[in-house]
Amino acid sequence: MSDLDATILRTAYDRQLRPDVPDPVPDGVTVEQDGPLVRIVGLDHRGFLTYRDLGGLTGADLDALIVRQRELFRQRGEAVEWKLYGHDEPADLTERLRAAGFVPEEPETVVVGPVAPLAAAVPVLPEGVRLREVTDRADLERIAAMEAEVWGDDRGHLVDGLAREIATDPQSITVAVAEADGVVVSAGWVRYVAGTGFATLWGGSTLPAWRRRGIYRALVVHRARLAAQRDRTLLQVDASAESRPILERLGFVPVTTTTPYVYTP
Repeated sequence: MSDLDATILRTAYDRQLRPDVPDPVPDGVTVEQDGPLVRIVGLDHRGFLTYRDLGGLTGADLDALIVRQRELFRQRGEAVEWKLYGHDEPADLTERLRAAGFVPEEPETVVVGPVAPLAAAVPVLPEGVRLREVTDRADLERIAAMEAEVWGDDRGHLVDGLAREIATDPQSITVAVAEADGVVVSAGWVRYVAGTGFATLWGGSTLPAWRRRGIYRALVVHRARLAAQRDRTLLQVDASAESRPILERLGFVPVTTTTPYVYTP
């Protein structure tokens, strides 16, 4: 696709998916507005700061907004993520976040692709592997255990988060696992973002021994078919360096980057 297409897709992403606020809002989750910023508490293992844009804030006004978030979460004794995009203004936003004690984690590439060509494909799995859609907490715990094995850290927060989303609105999310001999070898979920043409893909981690066998691709195709059934036309993924090449081969276009800037009290 041309640069123009990437620009059009990024504009659609900004207009339809930002700010990144759950809809409906699960029980126990608070969504607050602070100027151009939306602050979300109780959704995950840390707070979350999101916005469409910062409304032209610069200098001391922007610093005050950043410090206000830091102090609020410092008093809560809770970490918070500021989700920063590569095309966010002003250009010195990263320096201002660092100065306030926010630390960047690994960047990811935001990719967007059309649903239709993927939904027309059939998920192809290696012998002995099957896909299954899950909602039970026991299955979510198996997903978290697989993710912990892949990433080497505790992913227990996924269990509560996904369980709450499913309980709040089971039509807004589908969680799928790839299993072999009763073992979860890969998993991913798809959110059908209300009031938009988008479905968003999450997860997609695969145990090392099961990589390069087409399981990740099959999970993408399966979720694209689900998105098509719900009249979504675009898919979006925050892609890691490992998954980006696969997604690009499947027709996804890089539109920007995203980096979590995290303050930990």
